[in-house]
Amino acid sequence: MIRNALLLVVVLSTMAFSGCSYNDLTAKQQTVKGKWADVESSMQRRSDLLPNLFEAAKAAGFNEQEVFGKIADARSKLAGLQQQPPAGDGGARSPEQKQEMMQANSALSRLLVVFESYPVLKSNEAFLKVQDEVAGTENRIDVARKDYNKAVTDYNTTRNQFPAVITASLVGFKEEPFYEAESKEAPKFDANDMRGK
Repeated sequence: MIRNALLLVVVLSTMAFSGCSYNDLTAKQQTVKGKWADVESSMQRRSDLLPNLFEAAKAAGFNEQEVFGKIADARSKLAGLQQQPPAGDGGARSPEQKQEMMQANSALSRLLVVFESYPVLKSNEAFLKVQDEVAGTENRIDVARKDYNKAVTDYNTTRNQFPAVITASLVGFKEEPFYEAESKEAPKFDANDMRGK
């Protein structure tokens, strides 16, 4: 008899809680938690991806600056050698001068071949990719935040409606907070980092 009474109490309690929005509150609370996890995932993606993309673009820029610098140095050296007065017999260039000019010309030719193989500025493409990724990542985070706030609104509205408010008070469903913009900051990129120091 006591067993049957206990079973009846359990069945009635289950029906009462399900009729008082317990299951609905539980489902919506889990949705809120899932949406918050999406926000954190998007922020983690930003933290992992963007600094690495920026460093890759910066490296490409430094490599191009190095190639352009070497080309300018080689041209300058060759021009300087050509302007030197001949040091050989009879007003001709000495064998050493000829050798230096051939080496400078060969170095310049090798650098120009490298440059001609890559006529398009690759660092420009890398920086454009960084810009696209920054915009795309920030859009993802914005969508995740809006989805989270929408889920919080839905949960809090349901929680505060009758009869769910009674169930929420009895069982301990608390209101969920909305996203606060100050909680995380986007990484900042400094243009001065692009200049050689």
